[in-house]
Amino acid sequence: MSLSNSPVIAIIDDDASLRRALGRVMNSANLGYREFASAESFLETGVSELIDCLIADMTMRGLSGLELKQQLNLYRPDLPMIIITADDCDEMRDSAREAGVAALFRKPVDTQALLDAIFWIVGGTIRQGAA
Repeated sequence: MSLSNSPVIAIIDDDASLRRALGRVMNSANLGYREFASAESFLETGVSELIDCLIADMTMRGLSGLELKQQLNLYRPDLPMIIITADDCDEMRDSAREAGVAALFRKPVDTQALLDAIFWIVGGTIRQGAA
């Protein structure tokens, strides 16, 4: 867990509107988050030690979400990742599982299921935002 004892989620997607929407979901659940427009920009910041969970798009310009997970496995294999994708298939699920992806969601994402997965992954009880 991050130094503030509140989980910090990295949202990595080349679609700005999806990043904003997921950011609103994180706010509603009192989760901290950081947005990144690409896997490369996430890697360049060097903040992986401050992140408790990643949400990444499978298909982005440059590195895909799966390629990002494979790179992170070299130095931060304990960093859990959730993949979101518009194109779901058995081969993709198998590759994600082999890379150690914690969960895979098809777009449009069920936000409650996504939050449930995050809470399960970070392993704590997190206060839900006021309704």
